[in-house]
Amino acid sequence: MRIVSLLPSATEIICSMGLGDQLVGVTHECDYPFPVRSLPKVTRTLIPTDASSREIDDLVRERLRTEKALYTLDLPVLSRLKPDLIVTQALCDVCAVAESEVNAAICTLPGRPQVVNLEPTTLSEVFECLDLVGRAAGATKQAADAIEQLQARVSAVRERAEQATDRPRVLLLEWIDPPFSSGHWSPELVRIAGGAEVLGQEGKPSRTIGWDEIVAARPEVVVIACCGFDVERTCQDLPILARNQDFMNLPAVRDGRIYLMDGNAYFSRPGPRLVESLEILAHALHPTVHPLPQGLEPARQVTWDT
Repeated sequence: MRIVSLLPSATEIICSMGLGDQLVGVTHECDYPFPVRSLPKVTRTLIPTDASSREIDDLVRERLRTEKALYTLDLPVLSRLKPDLIVTQALCDVCAVAESEVNAAICTLPGRPQVVNLEPTTLSEVFECLDLVGRAAGATKQAADAIEQLQARVSAVRERAEQATDRPRVLLLEWIDPPFSSGHWSPELVRIAGGAEVLGQEGKPSRTIGWDEIVAARPEVVVIACCGFDVERTCQDLPILARNQDFMNLPAVRDGRIYLMDGNAYFSRPGPRLVESLEILAHALHPTVHPLPQGLEPARQVTWDT
């Protein structure tokens, strides 16, 4: 089977089932596992590489208002690849190629490939996506094995979290300028790890929040995992927080419990590495309860000279 993935999480789902050798095309953002970086790219972005967080937010809001795409398909490349299966999403209007563009492209492709749309909003639905892709690719056994292994790791974190003597108040930010609370699966990960998300809602979209809401919530831990940003890019926005005196007076800042995580690699991608997101988060919240699995980098603790 010739498979094209139109989002990074789908690429990771496909590879987690041992189907990487059937991938023939990926997005310009697909970077994990490493071998997929050499595959043909079937998408491109209209977001300038040097755009600030505020400029990116403005572009996203304009796209939502006008229904103009920030990502687009490279139809000549897609047509040459002759896919049998295309895995895409209809969950987020700004995270990938628009569903309408995908549907229009299908009509022009030889053989009319099968299309699988992924729309998870919770961790259990992410696992269901593995099953969905597995069935479409004729790999139900591989999907079941991958799901079982991931669920076992989640259960291990959940059981350890019950040993924790406290559940700190946690704010998981997925954007800084303007601030966004996390949504969908992220508040669920906070709960499983042994924390209590103060503004994000499980299974609901992320949302813009005001600084007054953040101050009123008085989080004891702030985890910053900016959507699409790695840790180094997120560090560029830390001065925005440092200039806000109300933020700097939060209990989390006072106690040195501001953590940075790679949002691009982890929380932003509803695929297998959400479990790694959980394990890193759990270690940050309760380091004496949750050992950090071998091979994972801990969340970076902010010291304001980070």
